[in-house]
Amino acid sequence: MDMHELTRELKTQNESKILLLVADGLGGLPQQPGGLTELETANTPHLDELAKRGVCGSSIPVKPGISPGSGPGHLGLFGYDPIQYTIGRGALEATGIGFELGEQDVAIRCNFCTLDNEGRIVDRRAGRIPSEESAPLAVRLRDVQIDGVEVFVEPVKEHRFVVVLRGPGLEGNVADTDPQATGVPRLKPQATDEGSRRTAEVAAEFVRQADQLLADQAKANGLTMRGFSGRPNLPSYEEVYGLRAAAVAVYPMYKGLAKLAGMQIVGQAQTLADQVDVVRAHWQEFDFFFVHFKYTDSTGEDGDFDAKVAQTEAFDAAIPGFMQLGPTVTIVTGDHSTPSMLASHSWHPVPTLLAAEHCRTDACERFGETECLRGGLGQFEAKYLMPLALANAGRLAKYGA
Repeated sequence: MDMHELTRELKTQNESKILLLVADGLGGLPQQPGGLTELETANTPHLDELAKRGVCGSSIPVKPGISPGSGPGHLGLFGYDPIQYTIGRGALEATGIGFELGEQDVAIRCNFCTLDNEGRIVDRRAGRIPSEESAPLAVRLRDVQIDGVEVFVEPVKEHRFVVVLRGPGLEGNVADTDPQATGVPRLKPQATDEGSRRTAEVAAEFVRQADQLLADQAKANGLTMRGFSGRPNLPSYEEVYGLRAAAVAVYPMYKGLAKLAGMQIVGQAQTLADQVDVVRAHWQEFDFFFVHFKYTDSTGEDGDFDAKVAQTEAFDAAIPGFMQLGPTVTIVTGDHSTPSMLASHSWHPVPTLLAAEHCRTDACERFGETECLRGGLGQFEAKYLMPLALANAGRLAKYGA
């Protein structure tokens, strides 16, 4: 019996409210041995207060030593085993912007990038080109024509856009073309199984034509492809947990993942203050709220320690607005660590706190990596966070006689 079978059997109903606050890429590293991480450097009085009256620990997004993408990282937080359930980033982005994937579709999350005269990547995100500049370029790429395949191109946000390839014989097992480095050329689309060979060929032709269409651009004169994927199938929150679940996110990818898990996307928030207002407006309609904050991750990926500290403090400042609503269970964590000294996702366990009336408190006085190492939750796989939330909300019946 897996965990979802067990929660289906034990789930109960009551009036409790569960709030999951995810600061993307929350975990970090000190700049020098014995120093403080970004979270420990930040002034976070509200998170520290929650830590004092809650219980802390460190969550492992996938398995020890595995650095997760945002998709697997969030799947774990949502209680889905990220090894059992695999969802490509393309499907997440497409679903997040409201694109309904069909049986013959392969979705690809794309980044505009900057290439030099030799075709080497200068900037993997085209200077984080703003949406008002990138959207017309994505629309321009709708001029790509490929025999036997229907091509859809949709703007997403900033340097991101989605390509969906529709046609017979297309499968999503194609490796990313982003080498995750600058000063090197892009990788060619490579099928990882025989069934995806046609997809790789179509993707290569799309890139060829797209490069021609973008040749006059100073910043976004190329693209990379990531997360090739078909339409996934996840059991819903209502089915496995008995929860009416809502998601409040700014970036489409996280909306997409929440939607695939059966959450309802509510509001059009663009800031943390907006997110507090949206949760407040819908508080009586749902049992569970997932709130996503992106900028602790993007500043970490930029390698900017001070900026990540500042974004962590901004996240902390929004905590009272959520707490005024009186959630039964509050969880604060991240989907993975993004240390600014690595400028990438990492394998390090993620600081996690759970505050609820009946949680067994520990000795943690602050919310940070070092304190969480001695917290009462210990180190645990993130997929067990949802059962802990349900138990503390009084939503799980006793197992067995």
